[in-house]
Amino acid sequence: GIFVDRQLKEDYRGILSKQENHSPKPILIIHPKTMSKDDKQAPAESTDPVISWHAHDISECISKLNLGSELQNVGLTTQEANRRLEEYGPNKLTEKRKKTIWERIWDQVANVLVFILVVVAVVSAVRAATATVSDDVVTNTIQVALICCVITVNTWIGIVQEGSAEEAAEALKNMLSADARVLRDGKEVLVPATDVVPGDVIMLGTGDRVPADLRMLEIVNLACQEAALTGESVPIDKTYDKIEIEGNPEQTPLGDRHNMAFSATLVSQGSGKGLAIATGDHTQIGTINALVSTVEEKKTNVLEQIDYISKWLAFFIIIAAICTFLISFLRTGLSAIESVSIALVCAVGMIPEGLEAIVTMTYAWAVSNMATHNAIIRALPAVETLGSVTVICSDKTGTLTQNKMSLIAFVTSNARYRIDVNSSDRVNTNFVRDDSYINARAQHQFGKKAKEVISDGPNTDQPRRGKAVASNHYSVTSLHDAEGNTSPSADNVSPVPNGDSPSLEFIRSAVVGGVLCSKCILGKDGTREGEIGNPTELSILRAAYYAGIDVEGTKSDCPILSEVPFSSEYKFMATIHATREDTDGPGLSDKVVVHVKGAPDRMVKLCSLQAKAGDRTETEPINTAYWNEQIAVLSSHGLRVIALCRTEIPKEEIAEGEQLGPEFVNGKSEPWLTIVGLCAIQDPPRPECIDAIKVAHAAGVRVAMITGDHKDTAIAIGHNLGLVDEKYPSGITGPELDNMDEEELKVAVLKYNIFARSSPENKLQIVKALQAQKQVASMTGDGVNDAPSLKQADMGVAMGKEGTDVAREASDMILADDNFATIVAAVREGRVVWDNLRKVLLVNTPINNAQGMSVLFGLAFGLADTPLTPIQVLYSNLICAVTLGFVTAIEPAEEGIMALPPRKVGKRLVGRYLFLRIALGTITLIGCVVGSVFWAEALDYDLDAQRSQAFNTLDFAAISIALSARFAHNSSMHPRILTGNKYCWYSIALVAALQFAITYIPGLNSVIFSMGPMDLPQWGIVILFMFITFFVMEGEKAIRRSLKQSGVDTDDREMDPVFDSEVNVDGHVNLPKDADKLNLVELNK
Repeated sequence: GIFVDRQLKEDYRGILSKQENHSPKPILIIHPKTMSKDDKQAPAESTDPVISWHAHDISECISKLNLGSELQNVGLTTQEANRRLEEYGPNKLTEKRKKTIWERIWDQVANVLVFILVVVAVVSAVRAATATVSDDVVTNTIQVALICCVITVNTWIGIVQEGSAEEAAEALKNMLSADARVLRDGKEVLVPATDVVPGDVIMLGTGDRVPADLRMLEIVNLACQEAALTGESVPIDKTYDKIEIEGNPEQTPLGDRHNMAFSATLVSQGSGKGLAIATGDHTQIGTINALVSTVEEKKTNVLEQIDYISKWLAFFIIIAAICTFLISFLRTGLSAIESVSIALVCAVGMIPEGLEAIVTMTYAWAVSNMATHNAIIRALPAVETLGSVTVICSDKTGTLTQNKMSLIAFVTSNARYRIDVNSSDRVNTNFVRDDSYINARAQHQFGKKAKEVISDGPNTDQPRRGKAVASNHYSVTSLHDAEGNTSPSADNVSPVPNGDSPSLEFIRSAVVGGVLCSKCILGKDGTREGEIGNPTELSILRAAYYAGIDVEGTKSDCPILSEVPFSSEYKFMATIHATREDTDGPGLSDKVVVHVKGAPDRMVKLCSLQAKAGDRTETEPINTAYWNEQIAVLSSHGLRVIALCRTEIPKEEIAEGEQLGPEFVNGKSEPWLTIVGLCAIQDPPRPECIDAIKVAHAAGVRVAMITGDHKDTAIAIGHNLGLVDEKYPSGITGPELDNMDEEELKVAVLKYNIFARSSPENKLQIVKALQAQKQVASMTGDGVNDAPSLKQADMGVAMGKEGTDVAREASDMILADDNFATIVAAVREGRVVWDNLRKVLLVNTPINNAQGMSVLFGLAFGLADTPLTPIQVLYSNLICAVTLGFVTAIEPAEEGIMALPPRKVGKRLVGRYLFLRIALGTITLIGCVVGSVFWAEALDYDLDAQRSQAFNTLDFAAISIALSARFAHNSSMHPRILTGNKYCWYSIALVAALQFAITYIPGLNSVIFSMGPMDLPQWGIVILFMFITFFVMEGEKAIRRSLKQSGVDTDDREMDPVFDSEVNVDGHVNLPKDADKLNLVELNK
């Protein structure tokens, strides 16, 4: 109904527990009679009961909307519709508030490091304004401009990095109907869907998109495709009678409210008339919109680590700046303003201005690589998150499977035929005789009675909660254990030996009943594009098409003369056709052929004969025990089963166009049909997923399937994919999860890989429970119902082809090819990003530290002036650090990266050994820079030459740091240093060329950079210190390799109490506000 539930999860658990004495707390609701458009933002509290529209008859529903009984025939008056439109507001979803450009800019600049840069810029501006020497004015002005440029560029990068704003609400809005056919003033009129109001009578027809949540008033064979909302894989037949429910009617899942139609779903067949009971934000899709908009956004681990590192850097920068000020003011006797300026030079040197840019470049490079593999990243930091994923929670339909019901096996009296569902060629070899294929019950169904096997699988006739009929139209009503000979016919060579493919003529005669006895329309070129009809029936047409049969030609050549329409009451359909020699055999010109397709248990009882070896021209007495056992065998593997039968009757018994009743088929005194075979139907796994899951397992990443399908079907698919094994031997259902407390739920999510009959609320529970167990959870999905869990997961992955816009906009990554295997490539790239970010820190941090600390230690050891100027420092930060950092940012994956387990939750970028490497690099660079200045001073070079010496020593020694950092473990003193990353040498050449240019171009060196040209002895000093730096860093790697062979964790993979932190996860599995309403959407297909 139209309500907003404000209860927390505890209240919801009380409902789920089904305790007799449970009395839910009052909840906030909005009734049509009191709700106004102003109430959408702040609904008024009411103690009136929630309106369960599906549990009321039509007259009660009309009455609750304060309307008269004549509504069904005349609809609303135009005046009343306008009044209600003013009262309730337009039928559209409320858009999420977006940040202004000023808010986004503030988010980028509101940090300590930017504040320090601003202080430096202000001081430089003051010095430029008060300077008396023109060179000082120019230098300080350029310094101010450069700092402003740094801040502007970093801010722009940060805004771009945020990507496009979340557009989930917009995507949901686009799913809504554009127009609606309503009954107004007694006439059917077309109005904009935004003008639909509660109380409107809506007319529906095939292909229409439902404009609002409706309580059905009239139906004519009406069915709605609700896959986008509920995950249902087949259309839901609609009724108009109220649903009798024991207990709280609000526990009825949406998929079971078959007298309701929901906004944004599609009418797949039939027509009907419905009463609008909810519009806009108060529809079920409005609930999804609210969840997508409110689920908390989370920072990735890397962003948190950068924030963490920045705080420590800010602390050390302030300490170093204070020390520099005191030394310069007290020891060298400089003025206060000059001492402040020198201290700020130290601060500027240590601020990693280029760090944010290089992190973004690292992500952008990975995104570019992944795009070539059909993985589209919507938020750059999501790349890193994928690399730390420990569990991939995947939707089954359309993600692990093809979302295409397919005929995978055909069983005759003596043989089994395996059908290649992945072939794109139209050849008879797609059918292969394989008598070992699904020829025994599934292991978990051994020893069970036939009726128990059926009840566990997709052929059960038991309806879900609130359903009028079973979800499978051809469900098995009564199947008993086979008594007698269950072996196939003795003829084991007809029509072909085992392993061979039958002829096209045989296939045509075997499956022609499934083609002709169908009103379905196959999609373009056998695909799903433009297909119409029940997916289960379409699977037979598709198999026939890819076997080489002209499906449409066969239908047009043998039109339906008369028929018994399908009904869920008797579970079969029969059509009568003129005989043709190529499909029915010779000598039948005075007869017509009857094709019957239906529930296998009922068809077997109506058959007296069986087609011998599937040949319709030869028959033999039926072996009922054999067929009953085959039904049980196929069902145990989670397959839907349909029986194809036929017979011939004299032409004079049927008049063309005659409407026949079910008694034509089941009203005979004796069985009279001939069973041709059984069709085994399944939504098959994607073949590439099997290999992808193996790779994921090798990388220590667990894959779990979350589906609304039957448990048997899910386990069968899980077996095929490698998700069910000795460690994870079974599965669990959504209702079982509902009955668990939080601790049991947290155990269950680590115990099972298969979660069947799951609702969207279950998906959120599972993701949150995994996160409570310190797992990094990824969620893949394609439907609207997946959007909240995609947002909640650490990494949301949506499908690009079959997925909805809502799922795509709620995700962090989109698979352009809908290929689960693409996720494996993304996981690998995510791990590369983490490794490369550590390399970036190893390069950039020592360079930054050396720039500032060289000023401090130079003054501390007796230099009369700073060895580096502010502009030299800014240049090294932006140019040297970025170019050399980029070398390591795009370094290819090192060998064995996918043989390692995922990173542990709480691991920080900087571990014990990386910290030691950074410290060693910093000390080495400082020693080289300060030592080179003292060396130049000893050789009587002036201040400008000394600064040139320091500047070039710093940047060329930084090249040595970068070359060593390319390989985290292996030696860089190897030919491998010359290959694998061509940009390494481009960057080194660029840095060297710029260094020479700055050193020797007149004016550029003296006025802007306050330095002078260098002679040959000075370059000798630079090269010497460059080699010293390189050998020091390589010597450290050699020591680490030796320690690693002794079992020491030199890769910082284990938790370190000093450097890492235990992540405080929310141990509760509470859901976002209003998420409990999603339990009303049970995915029971």
